Amino acid sequence: MSPKLVLLLVTLSLHHHAHITRASDPDPIQDFCIPNPEFGVTKLAHLTILPCKNSSEATTDDFVFSGLKSAGNFSESGLATIPVNPIVFPGLNTLGMSFVRADLEAGAVNPPHFHPRATEISYVVQGSVYSGFVDSSNRVFARVIEQGEVMVFPRGLVHFQMNVGDKPATVFGSFNGQNPGSQKIPSAIFGSGIEAELLEKAFGLTPKQIRNNEEKI
Repeated sequence: MSPKLVLLLVTLSLHHHAHITRASDPDPIQDFCIPNPEFGVTKLAHLTILPCKNSSEATTDDFVFSGLKSAGNFSESGLATIPVNPIVFPGLNTLGMSFVRADLEAGAVNPPHFHPRATEISYVVQGSVYSGFVDSSNRVFARVIEQGEVMVFPRGLVHFQMNVGDKPATVFGSFNGQNPGSQKIPSAIFGSGIEAELLEKAFGLTPKQIRNNEEKI
């Protein structure tokens, strides 16, 4: 193999590795970084910067979160979520992870959505939850997940959940990013201000049906 070809392959490999690195949370450069509230928060497009306080000021309480003992506030659709990130749980800062507790009343759904910046591991604490995701070829991977079972939702793929039992269900989700982002498909389509004529043509809906969907968001 010629030296020029070797150099080209090495360059392409390094570029690919750098692209992958930039696509995920950066590696921490210290053991931990407990946010210092005195310096406030700096928000960029998809990143919240939380300046660290001196590590000698960290306490055990910074690494313990007790806010998941009970369900959050339920919406009219029967879904309650408690997202946990470095804003509410300081010990997570710079560790590249976050999580959420979701509770679903009988028959309630967690509508189709995706996380652009993280893969999710979903663990069913109690109940029976129809769970699944759709890949980029529109193939559906779905089944009922029972108590104690886990399902993974790959980053950026649309996924969904529905409580198919006759009792409330509780699910814990863990993300490999401290700011996974969340885009709910119904809100993105019918609640974002897309021109109604486009939606009519794309989905074969009447203006009245579009207005009804927008009112539900």
